Amino acid sequence: MTAESATDGEAPRIDDQPFIDATSQAKSRYGRFNLAIIGGTGVGKSSLVNAVFGRDLAKVGKGLPVTQGAHYYHDDSLGIWDLEGFEIGTEKRPIELLHESLEVISHRPPNEQISVVWYCVNSHSDRLQRPEIDMIRDLNAKGLPVILVLTKVDWEKNPITNKRTVPLDTKTFVDWLNEPVDSHDQPIVVPYREFVLTSTRDRNGKGKGHGLGELVAETLALSPEDEKDAFRIAQRLNLPWKRELARPVIVTAAAAAATAAAVPLPVANAVALAPVQLAMMGRIATIYDLELKTMLSATALAQLATQLAGQSLARGALALIPGAGSAINAGVAGALTAAMGEGWLRLCEQVHTSKLDPAKVADELGAYVPGFLDIIRKMAEQKIAKS
Repeated sequence: MTAESATDGEAPRIDDQPFIDATSQAKSRYGRFNLAIIGGTGVGKSSLVNAVFGRDLAKVGKGLPVTQGAHYYHDDSLGIWDLEGFEIGTEKRPIELLHESLEVISHRPPNEQISVVWYCVNSHSDRLQRPEIDMIRDLNAKGLPVILVLTKVDWEKNPITNKRTVPLDTKTFVDWLNEPVDSHDQPIVVPYREFVLTSTRDRNGKGKGHGLGELVAETLALSPEDEKDAFRIAQRLNLPWKRELARPVIVTAAAAAATAAAVPLPVANAVALAPVQLAMMGRIATIYDLELKTMLSATALAQLATQLAGQSLARGALALIPGAGSAINAGVAGALTAAMGEGWLRLCEQVHTSKLDPAKVADELGAYVPGFLDIIRKMAEQKIAKS
């Protein structure tokens, strides 16, 4: 039992350990997605990573200079191999540096192995240089899927049709990529899997850019099956993917809460549902890549647990729910937990998208605690699902 008995009318103290344990277990289950990103100086690698993952390349987490030209940055869900220094015209051939880096990486732990490569090239180039083609071929030969990312595209918008087009130099590059030829105009093979035109800002240095959604979709498609969920968690552009991961967690928690209340619980014992609800919250927070344990003080997290235990809400709702009586039955417990999960999901989305300051989470919780109508709605959905 994680809830300690209340004395003298005080609210029960609730242990936050289920939240912490569920967060740790979820991180272990989802694992880490590892991206290798290659590109010359000034091509826009850092801006690209920040736009897709919401992290500065050198501030992803722990930085590890593994070998010349290869640095590894990581946090729980994302690892980035920054394969830098492969400039054409340098003393050491780029392909040699790449061989050395890949050899070192091959001896790193399994959770640091490369899943997908972004090979970044400035869109204003007219074609790939031979050293770049050689590196792409080498990466492909080692079984690493390469997405060729054309960066800094100056999209032009037609004021009448609103359609976006690319400037002539970028179109020339795209035409070459569709039918690559060598310097003698002989067809050649460049084994990238896809190429994507991107920009992280508009031509005036503002906005959110374009092509990033396509880049995220192509990256997910090429990711190993056991790392797709880690990529969904690490990226910050596609919220529906996160909802798809979070909703089954809510369904499972609602079922567990209903089981816990198979023998109806007196309202005073509603805190018995807290461990189930806190575990649900911890898993959802992980899906939204949030370290809420560091955002909230121990006191705030305990208050949160007490609020979401549903005691006061259940007391007011029971009088309005036909046939509920004076105890929380399985249907009420499941609906209450499902409604709480949806509220918590919305709160996590607000923090995740920077619409809610993490420092103000404790102050804003009331807006996300479910109301009577939310519970009734969930009870109705459960009845429909069973019919």
